[in-house]
Amino acid sequence: MTGSLLLRDARLLDPVKGEYTEGDLRCEDGRVVEVGTGLTAGDVRTLDLRGAFVLPGLIDAHVHVTASTADLGSLPASSPSYVAAHSARTMSRMLDRGFTTVRDASGADYGLADAQAEGLFRGPRLLFCGRALSQTGGHGDSRTRGANASDDHPCCAGLGRVADGVDAVRAAARDELRKGAHHIKVMASGGVASPTDRIDSTQYSADELRAIVEEAESANRYVAAHAYTARAVNRALELGVRSIEHGNLIDDLSVELFLRHDAYLVPTLVTYWALKEEGREHGLPESSWRKVDEVLGAGMAALERAARGGVKLVYGSDLLGGMHRHQNHEFRLRGEVQPALDVIRSATSTAADLLNLTGEIGTLAPGAHADLLVVDRDPLEDIGVLAEPKAFRHVVQGGTVVSP
Repeated sequence: MTGSLLLRDARLLDPVKGEYTEGDLRCEDGRVVEVGTGLTAGDVRTLDLRGAFVLPGLIDAHVHVTASTADLGSLPASSPSYVAAHSARTMSRMLDRGFTTVRDASGADYGLADAQAEGLFRGPRLLFCGRALSQTGGHGDSRTRGANASDDHPCCAGLGRVADGVDAVRAAARDELRKGAHHIKVMASGGVASPTDRIDSTQYSADELRAIVEEAESANRYVAAHAYTARAVNRALELGVRSIEHGNLIDDLSVELFLRHDAYLVPTLVTYWALKEEGREHGLPESSWRKVDEVLGAGMAALERAARGGVKLVYGSDLLGGMHRHQNHEFRLRGEVQPALDVIRSATSTAADLLNLTGEIGTLAPGAHADLLVVDRDPLEDIGVLAEPKAFRHVVQGGTVVSP
């Protein structure tokens, strides 16, 4: 039976409780249907795990599956079919790393999501936002100083679309929602990979951000904001943004605002490590590479500040081009600051809450999608286990063993 599987003699992790249950788990038609002991399932595939550890499939809430290069400004000149082929390969490899759901933070669209859901290529479930909204000269504006024309035509690859003014950002947000966006991404501060802005800038006026939030909430969706400095982060939180991406330069007031507004922080430490180590090899312009140091050292301190203050933290990698292969290294980096259980929650139960998929993913409870990761060593004892995908015993998606 497709999507049906029986796991015997497993140690099953409940990320919320932080406890293992010893027993069996039965999947049917792609869902977890029963957890217990001595389960039977008829003529379906059975795996005797002999005490191996089973976690929910991992969730990465900040990826760019269309970013085939770190030179983001070159993407609009790429053929959409070429970018789609790269994206399919990138997503296939993400699945092998244990990630069964990913949230794309700009670039992916309904075409990739539909193709994955229909089984046209293997990869994690894809939640997309379409194009990120950027002001002129903002983090989503890839033009250099000498360029004038901007072509955000949807036929072309690219991560951002430029919209200025309240009416224009409303129309842009509505357009992405029309195409099925699960969330709206806005550029609320400067960034590393953009050619003309400063990292310490704030972007979009309060009225523009407020309008974007209003449009997302009207569609029962939410806004995720790229922001680094405390000034940009705090303003976005006060205006109703639900998730802050990066947040490397937050302050104590930021922590208070996260708690007050029940918002989420999605740090992406591994991308700065990777950009510094090898970004130029994968197309990152020299001017962008020199900006990495402004946020690299501060990321760990921000994570520690947020974790200590009780902020809801979610796993994100934000890797580009050939650096996608470092996706699991984020587990090691976070493990230097957080307890292993909290890191696991960031990639399972807490991530599911942010994505509005509580009970559907990030859990082994009956009724959830049967997305599972089987490992031989206890990740609660050593979070580094999750940083070594080559050592994973099985990745299960929808009740089917998909790797190895």
